[in-house]
Amino acid sequence: MIYPKKLTKGSHIRVIAPARSFAIISEDCRKIAKDRFAGLGISVSYSKNVNVMDDFCSSSIQQRLDDIHEAFRDPNVDAILTAIGGFNTNQLIDKLDYELIKNNPKILCGFSDITCLAHAITSQTEMVTYSGPHFSSFGMLKGFDYTFDYFKKCLLSDAPYQITSSPDFSDDPWFLDQEKRNLRKNDPFWVLNRGNNSTVSGKLIGGHVRCIASLQGTQFWPSLENCILFLEEDEEVSPEVFDRMLQSLIHQKDFCGVKAILIGRFQDKTKMTRKLLEQIVAKNELSHLPIIGNLDIGHTTPIITYPIGGKIKIDVSKEEPTITVLKH
Repeated sequence: MIYPKKLTKGSHIRVIAPARSFAIISEDCRKIAKDRFAGLGISVSYSKNVNVMDDFCSSSIQQRLDDIHEAFRDPNVDAILTAIGGFNTNQLIDKLDYELIKNNPKILCGFSDITCLAHAITSQTEMVTYSGPHFSSFGMLKGFDYTFDYFKKCLLSDAPYQITSSPDFSDDPWFLDQEKRNLRKNDPFWVLNRGNNSTVSGKLIGGHVRCIASLQGTQFWPSLENCILFLEEDEEVSPEVFDRMLQSLIHQKDFCGVKAILIGRFQDKTKMTRKLLEQIVAKNELSHLPIIGNLDIGHTTPIITYPIGGKIKIDVSKEEPTITVLKH
């Protein structure tokens, strides 16, 4: 695997909008985010078409491709952060210049719809990409410390790091009112299965389930051989839909390569509970795998940053599981 160089003081980040337009992000949010990076000694610039917005709250395929290619081509850009998620990055993956990307490896970080783009790049270039906060996420005033801490652990350091549960979380539209937040005490990780092997390690694959599913049957499908699978969803799904999407992944011919499954915390509107998730896991005949739920990945806050294609180790031999990112 190709591991992009880490961010340091003096690094430069380019913000791109391969999904929804940056135009929907407020000036206050942009300033808070930019100031956060300035505090790390990191400068920020924006791609040419980042604020273009059409009827689908995005820009044309060519404009988005141009911005991605320019960010990878520019020797002054050290890392690329997505503005926000959306719905349409899969329009880009058969048109990207993967040779350009492979020859200019850089951090690419985002989540949600960016899951599709990141996995396509990793599968075609063997370059590690990252699931983590968008640039707009850095505009959050309260409840961001855990997210910021894991961003730095993953992208400003080479040292292995342990994933632990956040002390509290929120599922509120923080961008509408930065002062009125609903922070709730978090549960520890849910150990849904301990599996046949209590300690496993492998390549880290996964993110937003429907975005991963959009790659099924294509050349961009990430191999599940010897992998730890991360799964998360947003408020648009129900327990029944998640159950169906999980079964769809199980039907993949290389699912036998999955060593463990880690599932992110669900948003309130999904109506998912631990009891329902336990039933979904049980009826899909996954008892041989270690499976842990309620991780800080996905569409609630805070979230971790993790390497797609990196190396991770899971240990469920004790009451409290340990999850360690070994190489990122």
